[in-house]
Amino acid sequence: MAIVDRPEDINLEEAAIGLEDGTPEDNASLGGLIGWIEGRYNRSNDARQSDETRWLTSYRNYRGLYGPDVQFTEQEKSQAFIKITKTKVLAAYAQIVDVLFAGSKFPIGIEPSYKPLGVSGPMHFDPKEVTEDKLNELTGGSGSKNPTIARPELLKRSGPYQDQLGRVEDKLREGPGKTPTALTFEPAKEASRKMEKTIHDQLEESEANKHLRSVAFEMSLFGTGILKGPFALQKEYPNWNDEGVYDPVFRTIPKVEAVSIWNFYPDPDARNMTEAEYIIERHRLNRSQLRALKKRPFFRQEAIDEAIDFGPNYTPHYWEDSLEDSDMSSSIERYEVLEYWGVVDAEIAEEAELDLPDEVADQDEVQINAWVCNGQVIRLVINPFTPTRIPYHAVPYELNPYSFFGIGLAENMEDTQEIMNGFMRLAVDNAALSSNLLIEIDETNLVPGQDMSVYPGKVFRRQAGAPGQAIFGTKFPNVTGECIQVFDKARQLADEATGMPSFAHGSTGVMGVGRTASGMSMLMGAAAQNIKAVVRNVDDYLLAPLGRSLFSFNMQFNFDKSIRGDLDVVAKGTESLMRNEVRSQRLLQFMQMTGNPSMAPFVKYDYILRELAASMDLDEDKVLNDPREAAIQAEMMAAVAALMPQQPPQEQQQGAPSPEDPTGNGGGNIAPGNAPEPGAPGFTGEGGGANGGTPPPAPPEGQPQ
Repeated sequence: MAIVDRPEDINLEEAAIGLEDGTPEDNASLGGLIGWIEGRYNRSNDARQSDETRWLTSYRNYRGLYGPDVQFTEQEKSQAFIKITKTKVLAAYAQIVDVLFAGSKFPIGIEPSYKPLGVSGPMHFDPKEVTEDKLNELTGGSGSKNPTIARPELLKRSGPYQDQLGRVEDKLREGPGKTPTALTFEPAKEASRKMEKTIHDQLEESEANKHLRSVAFEMSLFGTGILKGPFALQKEYPNWNDEGVYDPVFRTIPKVEAVSIWNFYPDPDARNMTEAEYIIERHRLNRSQLRALKKRPFFRQEAIDEAIDFGPNYTPHYWEDSLEDSDMSSSIERYEVLEYWGVVDAEIAEEAELDLPDEVADQDEVQINAWVCNGQVIRLVINPFTPTRIPYHAVPYELNPYSFFGIGLAENMEDTQEIMNGFMRLAVDNAALSSNLLIEIDETNLVPGQDMSVYPGKVFRRQAGAPGQAIFGTKFPNVTGECIQVFDKARQLADEATGMPSFAHGSTGVMGVGRTASGMSMLMGAAAQNIKAVVRNVDDYLLAPLGRSLFSFNMQFNFDKSIRGDLDVVAKGTESLMRNEVRSQRLLQFMQMTGNPSMAPFVKYDYILRELAASMDLDEDKVLNDPREAAIQAEMMAAVAALMPQQPPQEQQQGAPSPEDPTGNGGGNIAPGNAPEPGAPGFTGEGGGANGGTPPPAPPEGQPQ
């Protein structure tokens, strides 16, 4: 885990204006603020009753639990619940996570604006370019004898890049022949790379990947995922000094965390985060967690102690019994804390003795952050972020344009889940009934007092009487097959309702076009369209706003000039849909297409190389040089090549193999060669004499020749 080594850079306290700590008697002036916050909380709680009902139904279908509205008769023996909803939700969750984390980096990128403001544009240096000074040198006119630099007006040593520009300028002024290639330096691109690296380090520090997975799960199940951040947090890093004593290091980092949808109470009149005037988060804290808030900035210690002295005040809501599978009627030793982010009337803020800055003193309302517990305001500050924003991001699985909360996968298949459960129960009950034989007995034809139990080899004694059969066996009709057919049809409808076909999460038995590899590929591509829409929602409602918030956070609180500039935040969730293998193949094909030297000036090979490294899950900053370093490396390679002795052309030596050798023994000729004819050099056949070659062996002694 990387450690950001700048504990003094991120200082939220200097930008915040908070209420000073005071005695409990001073809290009387805060009654209006407490009433304002509790009124907004009750209004939001009442407005989301219908949403809570939908979420409870989705949760029960996911867990395989019947709600109180489902009543079973005495004849219904089976109470089976087929958890197809769980299979679909987990499949959607897995696909979203796979897309978002397909690469090795968090799916947020920083790129320079098309025309960046406040940062110098691209600086191009070409020692071969014909300039006025070079013409004067060649023609004997007045001018410098040193090699000139193209666009010298861009070499002003000012701003955060003055050191880098200075090194480039010194390198180019070393003399003729020292820089064989041109060089382009882009300060905006350099700033974007550093800002992106900083944001990724901060996200890694706050374990953003884990929290984003929690958001993806609730988004798939309930329809909306909530991510909070960034906000400043003191993080403890374990450390032991030279004497072996534990001496931890505390550093301020921007923190992001997932917030459960059950503890999230937005403005009921808002349809998205942009329209929300306030957001309230409900915390359930124990005594130790409440005391730990004293270590965070601007929390009032006296008010926290007073809230703890009043005792636990947590009152569970009706839905908590269903979520926790327990009876919570007994008292809970927890404290309910409301965290409020939003606007408040300026009069209420003044009554709370909050010192308002001059820029908001004349306004009718102000943005604040307040924490309330047991009738005590334990924290009250002016919203410290510039521009003012509420640090929450709500992302829908399926967008509902007329509601704040989205529609989840479990809700889309609610009806089909009920149909599958009903017909599966019918199939089980019918199978149990039809598998037994119904026995009818005419006792008037049997000897009285007999045991009526039935077992193999049972003998019933019959008495004289009317002729006819005394024992009848009736088999109940078996309609299990018809019930299973309806169940299968409901499952197909669930595939249609959710856009998540069964073969997409490993179901077998695919027929028709899916039996071939190409057919299955087409089916999987069509099935991915639904996930593409979901990932676009993640890009638009979560990743892009989160990236902009982190960018603003660093521009405001991180005083590193090299990362400042006019930059754009790019959400890369949708980009991950194109697999790395496909991207690398297309990049390689493009490089082959542009191999013509006449096309080289139009191609940005540095970008292609970086994309190739990223598609291979490599850190492009570690494996590739920037343009300045590449120019220096090229010069070093040219210098090494100049020191190497020049090899003369290879000459044919006596006895050396020749390409024209017909035997195929050297010179790269790997063909079998041409066999020498009789009488020619190299012929090894028998016969001798005029035919040449090897003479025949002499016959044994005593034999005629």
